[in-house]
Amino acid sequence: MARPQHKTFDKQKTVAENRKARFDYYIEDTFEAGIALTGTEVKSLRFGEGSIGESYAEIKNGECWLVNSNVPEFSHGNRFNHQPKRPRKLLLHEREIDRLQGAVERKGMTLVPLSVYFNSRGRAKVELALAKGKNAADKRHTIKERDWKREQGRLLREHG
Repeated sequence: MARPQHKTFDKQKTVAENRKARFDYYIEDTFEAGIALTGTEVKSLRFGEGSIGESYAEIKNGECWLVNSNVPEFSHGNRFNHQPKRPRKLLLHEREIDRLQGAVERKGMTLVPLSVYFNSRGRAKVELALAKGKNAADKRHTIKERDWKREQGRLLREHG
């Protein structure tokens, strides 16, 4: 029986993407979360700056926080500029936060941000994944599958 497909989110403009997350983790489920930003952070993200390569999400006191994400200071931000690596609050429903917290505590899963984007209404969103880490053997298997698919495509182009 085929796995059910995840619903896709309405991504108008992707600002930052964590491409390595799909290699390092098994993605179980994805969530769309709003992100609480200051004015200069929004302006900096609209210019396409920001990275979530080393970031993760954690739950503290019933709130979800994005930790270690980098949104560089806005060039025209003067004294009201923000701190680039401050923790940012993620906006989720209480039911979703409870579900995520239960999975993290009981199953040993991790909350990994996959991408930061602006939706069609112009709101900054984070695609958050509930993921389980891969070990070295799993990563080698992923590399082997990827190389085989590339080789298949090459063979089909040559003989097809």
